[in-house]
Amino acid sequence: MSGSVEEECPTVHAAMLNQLTISGLASKLAKRESSAHEAMQACLDQIQRVDGRIRAFISYDAADALAQADAADQALRAGQTHEQRPLLGVPVAIKDVIAVKGQPLNCGSKILGKFISPYDATVIQKLKAGGAVVFGRLNMDEFAMGSSTENSAFQTTRNPWDTTRIPGGSSGGSAAAVTSDECVAALGSDTGGSIRQPAADTGGSIRQPAALCGCVGLKPSYGRVSRYGLVAFASSLDQIGCFGKEVRDTARVLEVISGVDHCDSTCVPQPVPHYPSALEGGIRGLKVGMVKEYMVAGLDSEVKLAVDNAVKHLEGLGADIVEISLPHTAYAIATYYIIATAEASANLARFDGIRYGAREPGADPIELYGKTRGKGFGLEVKRRIILGTYVLSSGYYDAYYLRAQKVRTLIRNDFLKAFEKVDAIVTPTSPVAAFKIGEKVDDPLQMYLLDIFTISCNLAGLCGISLPCGFTRSPRLPIGLQLLGKPFSEESILRIAHAYEQSTPWHNEKPPLDH
Repeated sequence: MSGSVEEECPTVHAAMLNQLTISGLASKLAKRESSAHEAMQACLDQIQRVDGRIRAFISYDAADALAQADAADQALRAGQTHEQRPLLGVPVAIKDVIAVKGQPLNCGSKILGKFISPYDATVIQKLKAGGAVVFGRLNMDEFAMGSSTENSAFQTTRNPWDTTRIPGGSSGGSAAAVTSDECVAALGSDTGGSIRQPAADTGGSIRQPAALCGCVGLKPSYGRVSRYGLVAFASSLDQIGCFGKEVRDTARVLEVISGVDHCDSTCVPQPVPHYPSALEGGIRGLKVGMVKEYMVAGLDSEVKLAVDNAVKHLEGLGADIVEISLPHTAYAIATYYIIATAEASANLARFDGIRYGAREPGADPIELYGKTRGKGFGLEVKRRIILGTYVLSSGYYDAYYLRAQKVRTLIRNDFLKAFEKVDAIVTPTSPVAAFKIGEKVDDPLQMYLLDIFTISCNLAGLCGISLPCGFTRSPRLPIGLQLLGKPFSEESILRIAHAYEQSTPWHNEKPPLDH
């Protein structure tokens, strides 16, 4: 890992720039009170101070990051503004599943070896065009398969609130880095079985880690953000999203990374709203749905209390709380893991040791494939490839995969019917707070159940956001509130989330680290 810090930050003020929100940093840069170089240096200094304990970063190139920051300072001196480039000079770290030209792309796995990406993902192109300082490779569960970041082939990321506990996953590195002030914002991916982080969200891989680490994680609607340059886990579920220190941060990043992309046929050609403008105006008269089926066995009592209090708070802000039913939600976990593993088994077939990545010697192609994949993939990835191959095999396709797709349609229809009555749906993000590292590693079924509140969102193609709504008592760990919206209604959930956040203290809480 590169990143030795040669020079001290010139002032205490500059040393704290990494703790600012995007809006706070942009204001200081616009007024010339600070520089992008100082902000990036503050992030690098923080990485040096705390990442030995947190382990959010797999790698980063300090020299390249500072060079980008210097270019941002030059652009500011030339008269460019944050109205023109909303992320100008803002350090944004990237989950190790999104391609950045000239940077390693490992997906938390050993099978890609020393592969260096030859191109930028569309979201990276958009971030750079928006002025962001794009840096770092953030740790993750291997190929986004996991909910704890314990499945990384490199290291286990630690929760900033208690380094004996998980940060969530699969975008655990993204959530931990933002919470620890090692970057100002991050990308992640949300597929399912991981959190709200930029990151990709397949089944909660952004929202869940955001909840467990105490930051904000936004999963956009399927098709809102291009997936070109995102290494696929489950193509019909994956979605790139973002992490921030407040709701407004995620709105600013979403505005930059959204939009049609001809390199991704699933990207929907809808106009991109000015999301920060959608935050204002209050929520009086908006209808928020409470799902009666979501108050399930296994929901921690402190999590339930915090979410109940959050719902009462929303009601106090003027929202109308409406009980709704999602009758097929009981089948969501089984449906998700059949579809996700089936798609994963097909997507990961390309990693064979022939075209790129690591290669083990073999007397013939079959032996080479077997040795390369056997050594290159971790246990959880192998488990899901085997399950996915099984449900797609002759004699089982109709019984499992086809039936799961039919249930997926029922789940989506449940949500669309509910959204005829409400503007958003509120749930816990995770049924429990962060658990101890190693506590559930030998019980994959219990790990899968952590995604009970997040995976339906991916199955139905909805948008979702997680934000802090309280803490457990002892130990003191963050609790997340999830808001779900119908497809392409990000403005609604951002508005409700912002109203709640700005009238509560939870987003201002910081973990007990040396900042």
